[in-house]
Amino acid sequence: MTHPAKLLPKLLIVDDEPTNLKVLKQVLQQDYRLSFAKNGVDALELAARELPDLILLDVMMPEMTGFEVCQQLKSQLNTQHIPVIFVTALKDEVDETKGFECGAVDYITKPITPVIVKARVRTHLSLVSAEELKKTHLELIQRLGRAAEYKDNETGMHVMRMSHISKILALALGFNEDFADKLLQASPMHDIGKIGIPDHILLKPGRLDDEEIRIMQQHPLIGAEILANTKSELIQLAHSVALYHHEKWDGSGYPAKLQGEKIPIEGRIVAVADVFDALTNKRPYKEAWSVEKTMDLIKEQSGKHFDPQVVDALVRELDHVLQTVGQWQDI
Repeated sequence: MTHPAKLLPKLLIVDDEPTNLKVLKQVLQQDYRLSFAKNGVDALELAARELPDLILLDVMMPEMTGFEVCQQLKSQLNTQHIPVIFVTALKDEVDETKGFECGAVDYITKPITPVIVKARVRTHLSLVSAEELKKTHLELIQRLGRAAEYKDNETGMHVMRMSHISKILALALGFNEDFADKLLQASPMHDIGKIGIPDHILLKPGRLDDEEIRIMQQHPLIGAEILANTKSELIQLAHSVALYHHEKWDGSGYPAKLQGEKIPIEGRIVAVADVFDALTNKRPYKEAWSVEKTMDLIKEQSGKHFDPQVVDALVRELDHVLQTVGQWQDI
């Protein structure tokens, strides 16, 4: 059975004055697991070994100041994510500015007030938890998208590649980082509806007959149904992507035969990203196309299948796209 203490957040407290360490221990020991260091060298070693959830760091220490310790923590891949709160008697605005430039998230002034220390620690640990939850949500969405993709693409890396292409295109079209990130997170769900398509149709090596095509074209509606009725902005965007990514600029797509700008922009972006990656990679029913052949087709379909502005964005960002998708090649 796991001991409850092991579930408590872990703090590293760094101060060259034993009295200060003792005071902070009395304030925090009931709610957290604590480690202590009296100098910068020991602090860096403990941080790297124990990976605490948060560090309370004195500034004025001999040999290595808190600023220097913080800079080294932020320069190391395994510790750069750990929030640092300076606990210091310094009150000069210049010193505070320097601390934030080093990567600290907050300041607590000495002599400390217990209720303030507890509140600041709790707040920044909550922010860490929220960020971890966001990362977990993104990973879960990517994995669900890959689960659907496994049915006709053994590694499921398609969803990773096309989602990053979608973000690149969104930024190239002038959308802000927030929308581009949300599209990155939502687009892996574009084909989630494929889980409702029978394998004998989805995996058929030859040409589909008319009835099989009709069934295959139900997958945007199935995906939209799976993702419907949510308060989450991210899932709402994923719903739109799933429903509209097979619509075509000239109105000949499915399921609603929308035309031009009546197709939501997220659907128009993902349509290009999806086709580009599907063509340039091997699938059970086809060999990989060259980038040149793929781009010739996409350009030819500009104004027909695809939004011309999205095609132009892909042309401009092609080198960036190729460099990015190289990170997620099928094995």
